[in-house]
Amino acid sequence: MDKSTLYVTDLDGTLMRSSGTLSAYTVSVINRLVEQGLAFTYATARSVESARTITGDLRLSLPVITRNGAVLADNQTGKHLEKALFTEEEVKLLKEMLPELPRLGFVSCFSGEKMFKTFMPGEHTPGFEKYLEYYRNDPLMKRADTVDDLFFGQPGYVTLIDDKEKMAPIYERVRQYSGWECIFQKDTYWEEYWVEICPRNCTKAKAILKMKERYGFQKVVVFGDSVNDLPMFRAADEAYAVDNALEELKGIATGVIGRNDEDAVARFLETRGAAAKGN
Repeated sequence: MDKSTLYVTDLDGTLMRSSGTLSAYTVSVINRLVEQGLAFTYATARSVESARTITGDLRLSLPVITRNGAVLADNQTGKHLEKALFTEEEVKLLKEMLPELPRLGFVSCFSGEKMFKTFMPGEHTPGFEKYLEYYRNDPLMKRADTVDDLFFGQPGYVTLIDDKEKMAPIYERVRQYSGWECIFQKDTYWEEYWVEICPRNCTKAKAILKMKERYGFQKVVVFGDSVNDLPMFRAADEAYAVDNALEELKGIATGVIGRNDEDAVARFLETRGAAAKGN
């Protein structure tokens, strides 16, 4: 395999199937190629704790990019290797700008070696209530009694969930502040839209370029399907959209491969690996 090229894939809707899983074929192909020298990792909006429930069988030697670039982590152990945090002033501003936060979302806060998702009990929007129900047995979901308690420990990420029409003005409000990064996009599996806020310079693209420089890679190839993949598509040397991707992403892609449910990323990598051997 070409060891001078870094390959980075999104997870949901790209490497993962629509069932929210990785196929045995994808796991087998990637592990074999990594063992042969493929420089491969993933970049996701998920926390590493969430991602590892799906990617735990992948034997990756490089750090994985989680929380849209805010956290670099070890896929094997789940350890947070590097993390970005909100400043005290930004925490204060978030509280002021998001009075609806207790109803709509949660804050990802680091404490020790763990990252907790803090939320307040009470009345929630249907979309956020659905999220809480899905993760009701997750030990990292932590109840908070007050808004101040939502931001306990070291806060580093804010997530809000609701209908598109209700989320759009919130996104327009928070994106006016240049001290953090904001993403507004539809959920991969549900109809709700998410607004996600993380510290400045925390994007998939910037994390990938940092990794490229740190490890001395000459080239970056990425795979994706959604809005939060746009910056890394623009930053990469080659960018491939899965066939189920947004048209906007396909429009700037180097090429369009198969669908996520067809193991398109793994098949692309396997074909490229075979071609490299042939040369």
